[in-house]
Amino acid sequence: MSKSKTPVGCPCGGPALATCCGPFLDGWRDPARQPPTAEALMRSRYTAYTLRNEPYLLATWHPSTRPTEQIVDPDESLQWLGLEVKSALRLRQRKVEPANPDEDFVEFVARFRVAGKGQRLHEVSRFLREPDPALGGAARWFYVDGAFPEKP
Repeated sequence: MSKSKTPVGCPCGGPALATCCGPFLDGWRDPARQPPTAEALMRSRYTAYTLRNEPYLLATWHPSTRPTEQIVDPDESLQWLGLEVKSALRLRQRKVEPANPDEDFVEFVARFRVAGKGQRLHEVSRFLREPDPALGGAARWFYVDGAFPEKP
């Protein structure tokens, strides 16, 4: 039997990497190829983690909170298993308009396995849209920080 030539879905859950997060990861230095929303940036950052694309993660991390140490360990036995975006869907359903259009929050659950043990990361991430000097002052979304909701 031959292997299927069907495109593989995007790690973030989108239809295909080439049409979902791929253009953002490949064009992070191009002002015209930036994620248009905080949710799109969050999805592309998840995809970057699955691909161990540290340059993209650093470029999309807000300068005020960007780590100075290595964030992707190439030797770590880590396997990303899936992403569920929670709050973005609920907010769209309620048609809530943000008070500040240049600040947004995205709640998600990312599942992963480390050394064979399944885990989950439940986070409410905060994003800001600001001019980026590296893009000639063009505005882009940045990941700032996150909070971890309490378990009930």
